[in-house]
Amino acid sequence: MHGLTKRRRSLSSSTSSPIELVPSRTIPHQTRLLLAVKAGGRCEFNGCNQYLLEHPVTHREGMFAQIAHIVAFKPDGARGRSGPRPADPHAIQNLMLLCPSCHKQIDDRPKEHQRQELEAQKAEHEERIRSLTEMGPGRQTALLVFKAPIGGQHVAISDADICNAVLPRFPVFRGRTEIDLSTMAGLAEAPPSIPFIAGQISQRIAQLVATGSDLQRIGHLSVFGIAPIPLLIHLGHCLTSKVPMDFYQRHRDTENWTWKSDGPEVEYRVQRLHLGAKGRRVALLLSLSGAIKVTDLPTEIDSASSVYEITLDRTPGPTFLRRKVDLDAFRTAFQEVMGAIIADHGLIEFVDVFPAVPAPIAILFGRERLPKAHPGFRIYDRQKGNYVYQLEIK
Repeated sequence: MHGLTKRRRSLSSSTSSPIELVPSRTIPHQTRLLLAVKAGGRCEFNGCNQYLLEHPVTHREGMFAQIAHIVAFKPDGARGRSGPRPADPHAIQNLMLLCPSCHKQIDDRPKEHQRQELEAQKAEHEERIRSLTEMGPGRQTALLVFKAPIGGQHVAISDADICNAVLPRFPVFRGRTEIDLSTMAGLAEAPPSIPFIAGQISQRIAQLVATGSDLQRIGHLSVFGIAPIPLLIHLGHCLTSKVPMDFYQRHRDTENWTWKSDGPEVEYRVQRLHLGAKGRRVALLLSLSGAIKVTDLPTEIDSASSVYEITLDRTPGPTFLRRKVDLDAFRTAFQEVMGAIIADHGLIEFVDVFPAVPAPIAILFGRERLPKAHPGFRIYDRQKGNYVYQLEIK
């Protein structure tokens, strides 16, 4: 009866006894519609976020949501006596849009899911939906997710982590590009397979940046990468410089991808460690996530080679990169060291690169190279204590 009341006579035998008004159990249609809109069609239980306007298997459109009362319709129901009862149990403030599983969870275990907790989840979810839907087309970002096993460990990159990381932009999940080497465990880190994998990456990125692609229409790309450093550098090399991009870092302390706003400013130091003979090899050490010793370099980098380094004004370590502004500052250090190498040696064919860097700096390093203005790169990686040549970028 959509929120109207129905009549029920008192148990008194008098024909003049008062009429008791009992609230209808039917939630008004307008309230149901408004709740679905405020929830964005998604389950409001914290951590679920399931899309409820499409069947998860057949993908047919429909209303697959349930509407749950935070404070039960009746006093003896779930959370029915938790503080003052709402004047109207069907008020939208007392309702949550939930998937069937989460609805059953909160009603079967009311002591584990208290009223204040559910009210907070509802408020947070609906505020997030409102914030995201306020963003215009200029705030959209296409997605590139590139991942490979590191030391045999697989790392998941969830949609929730992506949404939080790219704010205030809005991620376009449909049509995102995902390069997942997880099914090639071991292959991604084996030197003979690196050129083959690099070729596969090149093909996928060529499709992503092609004229007329979704990336060209959206006009911005957010890149989430966690993989062996040589492959990340190659990924950056393949990316276009014609579309603005942001790169993201997985932080070890919070295990998410959102850039921090706190922490000391990072200062990069560019230095020439040794000026060798003309025509001999030139090495570049990227001593950021860890220190690289000249004595640990392979035999082809001998005493006649020139050695340059980008390092920090502090002891290098894996957690130094916290803020996006410090990632952006690496561009200046890159241009400075390239300028120093070209000033000393001219536009030589290759520089041997020995990287100990976070993932986003590896991607940025590859993308910042200018093919006509900078030497090519021969990328090495440290494996079992030794630096091993991996791939060539030119």
